[in-house]
Amino acid sequence: MAKKDFETGCCPRFNPAPWQNKTHKWKNKLFIKNTLRCFFHIPLGMNKVMMKNMGLINAAGAKNPENICIIDDRGLFASDLYVAVDRKVPGAQIASISGTMLSRVYEGGYGESGKWAKDMLAYVKSKGFAHKKLYFSYTTCPACAKAYGKNYVVLFAEI
Repeated sequence: MAKKDFETGCCPRFNPAPWQNKTHKWKNKLFIKNTLRCFFHIPLGMNKVMMKNMGLINAAGAKNPENICIIDDRGLFASDLYVAVDRKVPGAQIASISGTMLSRVYEGGYGESGKWAKDMLAYVKSKGFAHKKLYFSYTTCPACAKAYGKNYVVLFAEI
């Protein structure tokens, strides 16, 4: 789909159904990886990084149809950003992730992230698992979330 095919001309409308309370098995799933500077967990310059990534992805024809972008929050001042691709992308750092992921969809303001994380970890425990890592997937940029009237975030717990 071309960028202009989306209602906002930016981010596609998100469908939560494939991600709500689902299990995903990733085997060497490819991502472009960037490290983001953060200020108390808030990414700085993410728009610029995403624009660069999308340019590289489009030039390589490497767009992943799932449209997954995940963040590994490493602390107050840094996060790793992973943007799914379907092949290696020249000029980009590529990482692969393998593992079983449980996913769950949340809706609301980013200030609720802590509550969502606690809920996700309780969900993982209720399924009889322990989590290894927790990833956040912001499904649209803030402007598109406002335009669509929903701010969906998917949490992925590696088990």
